[in-house]
Amino acid sequence: MLEGLLIGLQTAFSLQNLLMVIAGCLIGTFIGMLPGLGPMSIIAIMIPVAISMGDPSAALILLAGVYYGAIFGGSTSSILLNAPGVAGTVASSFDGYPMARQGKAGKALTIAAIASFAGGTIGAILLMVFAPALSSVALLFHSAEYFALMVVGLSAIAAFAGSGQVAKALIMTILGLIMATVGEGALFNLPRFTMGIMDLQSGFGFITLAMAMFALPEALFLVLKPKNLQGDDGEIKDLRITKDEAKAIAPVIGRQSTQGFFIGVLPGAGATIASFLGYAVERNIAPKKEQEEFGKGSIKGLAAPEAANNAACTGSFVPLLTLGIPGSGTTAILLGALIALNVTPGPRLMIDEPQIFWAVIMSMFIGNLVLLILNLPLIPYIAKVLAVPRNYLIPFILFFTLMGAYIGQNNATELLILVGFGVCATALKFADYPLAPLLIGFILGGMMEDNFARSMQLYDGIGFIWERPMTLALLVIAVLLVLLPSYRARRARARAAGIADGD
Repeated sequence: MLEGLLIGLQTAFSLQNLLMVIAGCLIGTFIGMLPGLGPMSIIAIMIPVAISMGDPSAALILLAGVYYGAIFGGSTSSILLNAPGVAGTVASSFDGYPMARQGKAGKALTIAAIASFAGGTIGAILLMVFAPALSSVALLFHSAEYFALMVVGLSAIAAFAGSGQVAKALIMTILGLIMATVGEGALFNLPRFTMGIMDLQSGFGFITLAMAMFALPEALFLVLKPKNLQGDDGEIKDLRITKDEAKAIAPVIGRQSTQGFFIGVLPGAGATIASFLGYAVERNIAPKKEQEEFGKGSIKGLAAPEAANNAACTGSFVPLLTLGIPGSGTTAILLGALIALNVTPGPRLMIDEPQIFWAVIMSMFIGNLVLLILNLPLIPYIAKVLAVPRNYLIPFILFFTLMGAYIGQNNATELLILVGFGVCATALKFADYPLAPLLIGFILGGMMEDNFARSMQLYDGIGFIWERPMTLALLVIAVLLVLLPSYRARRARARAAGIADGD
């Protein structure tokens, strides 16, 4: 391992590779800020550029830099405009945007930058230490375990509901699960619920739905409430984090960096699920008073998904490099780039081509430092976006929303779907329905159905639930997550009744 580290340091610190890290981080950060593009699109575009270099180490360092740079930068549009730039930063908007609306945009961006840096760095350390061992653990997860993992994610849905809104959150989750069934099914490649519209054969696009749930209602709200059209003043307040705030978010960052990394290791999980689960876990374990702050500008609610998604992004390189298994759409494109560069990822990559394996890991440390150095000084200037009067900002939000939906599927029908869902989402927002559970149900619903269908085929029924101990354990955890909030609420009521009797 020590020899590999030295080889990695020597390769990563060459002038060419340092330039590749910086270029990848800059491109990724900029692309991450633009809603709808995301790392997958830009990596696909840059593959010919990477292949033309001829050096597999430099090419992979560049593409990896774009990947975690986009996740790092994706929080900016989530916090400032409520328009998530990357799927993995949707959860960052739950508390980041309310903080920006409270005049704490600078502080929100600082917390996001520090949490992202810590998550990426801790993830890189864990990757360096545990990559060989974790590759065998990842192989233990089959379709049955992935199905159970998705159930765990859905069971934590109450974390995304406000006080007294659990029933509304469940309704929205079910609506999201129903929407996930549109398109070709997992068992039969036949269209379902498409109403004869060919463009719906592949289902609704995630980017379209994310823009419709968050960005478009925000723009419509600004139009419907003219008193909110004036921008904030140009002065950026509360840029620094106090000692008490640092103490509050430090354990959150530590926990979610570790949890996010291990979720990222599992092929098919990825940064989006890691960020949602990170947010849900931190809300569920927070004291009752702090739980009520989640969704209204909680610093813990912002730090948790930011640390988790960056750590998961790093963790996704474990199955990619050690098994040759892509953990997400983005790593699938990276796998294609590796094969095009005549590099065979798998258990022997560490032995046969250690300079590639260790150089990528070392470049992650450099890349995260570069991202922090690039982003922290720019925060006062980035946050000035909020100083722009809203009547000028609305056209930009609408432009990026429509552009993101169109680029995501390269289909004009997506624009009609976007507008239709955007109007419905605005009405639901007026009725005080939480929109995040719908999006989570949609994301997890498709993956859950696919893995459940495969498990049913393999085990000829639902016997996999008790035949596979890990699946059963995950489902028990899901049940506990459902029962725990009601148990805590009942205990709180009993305690309050006891105090009242004492009086």
